[in-house]
Amino acid sequence: MTKLDELIQELCPQGVERKRLGDIGVIIRGNGLQKKDFTESGVGCIHYGQIYTYYGTCAYKTKSFVSPELAEKLQKVNTGDLVIAVTSENVEDVGKCVVWLGDEQIVTGAHAAIFKHNQDPKYVAYWFQTNDFFTQKKRIAKGTKVIDLTPQKLEGVTMPVPPLPVQREIVRILDNFAELTAELTAELTAELTARKKQYEYYRDTLLTFGVHRGGTFETKWRTLAEIADIGTGSSNTNEAVENGKYPFFVRSQEPLRKNDYEYDETAIITAGDGVGVGKVYHYVEGKYALHQRAYRIHINTSDVSPRFFFYYMKAKFLPYIQKNVFQGSVSSIRRPMLNAFPVPVPDIKIQERIVNVLDNFDAICSDLNIGLPAEIEARKKQYEYYRDMLLTFAAADDIILTDRQTDRQTDRQTDRQSLIKLLQYVFGYVKIPVKEIVSINRGKRVVRSQLKAEDAYPVYQNSMTPLGFYDVANCKGDTTFVIAAGAAGEIGYSSTDFWAADDCYYFDCDANLESKYLYYALKNQQGRLFSQVRKASIPRLSKTAIENIVLEIPEISKQKEIVAILDRFDTLCTDLSTGLPAEIEARQKQYEYYRDKLLTFKELGA
Repeated sequence: MTKLDELIQELCPQGVERKRLGDIGVIIRGNGLQKKDFTESGVGCIHYGQIYTYYGTCAYKTKSFVSPELAEKLQKVNTGDLVIAVTSENVEDVGKCVVWLGDEQIVTGAHAAIFKHNQDPKYVAYWFQTNDFFTQKKRIAKGTKVIDLTPQKLEGVTMPVPPLPVQREIVRILDNFAELTAELTAELTAELTARKKQYEYYRDTLLTFGVHRGGTFETKWRTLAEIADIGTGSSNTNEAVENGKYPFFVRSQEPLRKNDYEYDETAIITAGDGVGVGKVYHYVEGKYALHQRAYRIHINTSDVSPRFFFYYMKAKFLPYIQKNVFQGSVSSIRRPMLNAFPVPVPDIKIQERIVNVLDNFDAICSDLNIGLPAEIEARKKQYEYYRDMLLTFAAADDIILTDRQTDRQTDRQTDRQSLIKLLQYVFGYVKIPVKEIVSINRGKRVVRSQLKAEDAYPVYQNSMTPLGFYDVANCKGDTTFVIAAGAAGEIGYSSTDFWAADDCYYFDCDANLESKYLYYALKNQQGRLFSQVRKASIPRLSKTAIENIVLEIPEISKQKEIVAILDRFDTLCTDLSTGLPAEIEARQKQYEYYRDKLLTFKELGA
């Protein structure tokens, strides 16, 4: 049995009485405070609008102050009093409250009321957040554009009033729950922020044509005027209607509505001037209306995906405009700036892959039905549910308190392998320095006296010919290596275990790279490696020279396919049993057979 159960059983076993607010305290309406009355210091004050925009359940310090002279004329708020917003533009905010827990007396003004009572102040404040109170306030709130609650009506609202020890235990539970919920929400919000940054990083990487992680991806470039129709609308903001049939795009992030349309197409919308200049807000398919100072961009060529261009413009247009914007009374975009905007045009299949990736990222980061925003929303709803359960005195068995999920594991940083896989998926390959995809290890020195002539593991030191054989191996089979001294720059591959000595670098490949593919790719760069060798009495190749070699790395299945083809060619060229030498041997035997046949005659009389 919980402590709350014990207190309820001891102090109110027959149930909890509901009482009118007017029976447990007095509600006093404030007067005379306006925002223009705020001062830098003085007597603390709470403005009604701050209750639903700034404060939470309780406050120990005020955001604003008024002069001592004005404070004398205003209603006083003492420690433990509730300050209630009794005026708002909507029924959700009206009736919200904050309990003052600071040491000094403060004041409040018009459109707020003070509830002075003899109950636990936080208990009452928590109850003001319940569905119980919301249901009652909806019945007594009056007004349409401005919603008002009078102190007289509020005094008739009823609430459960258990003994003070029960109230305090409920406050303790809810404080703990609120702290845990706030902590988890903060963590999830940070996670969402990290995911959005990761998304922006991936997006910018995918949409930066010319350089990818040390290499290049070549693409055609065209101006926006060459691939799109560009125009503005003819509508004004005052033509909007509340429930119009069609979306009406203006110069802000939120579209309005209109009963008639100007365009029926797929288009990208951006503001032509104002605070949203250079920002790309909307991607639209179908009928819509457009403000006269908003631009529509309609892609008119089949080799550019409109949605690909939408993502590219979102990432790259604002920096472009910031360099070229015309400064008048407001910042504005001129048509020539739009016309000249450079647009990459990779293969349409690559565009489609980019769109697929970014659409998925966008959904994860933005859609309240999936991902972390849904988790945050669920935690808030869970807290509200248990709060209401406690304050309506649900059975103890129905009260479930959750602890922090300590086993939650999330990778908050951009993963290199994920990025490589992403680029391989989109572009078919990625150009990348060796150091970004492998670990380069230097071998360990052995001396000739430790070596055997045979029947052990080969030791590679300064040439492709084994220095000798060693009892143990430090490299597994299927490993590529490079000689760093002597025959510096020579590239080797071993299918069996071996020992790499100190003039030999060997490579540990990650999951995105086949070791045998690395061997062939490095062999293709053999000339580059030789050019980096330092000529001396003993030629040497530095680790840095190897690290900075840029390789083209396709996806793993393509690597395997390439290795299989090159292995077959290698066999044909070098293997005496199956390659060209075998063909020569066969031809030689065939020649000898026919030679002997031709030169073997039947004897006379035989």
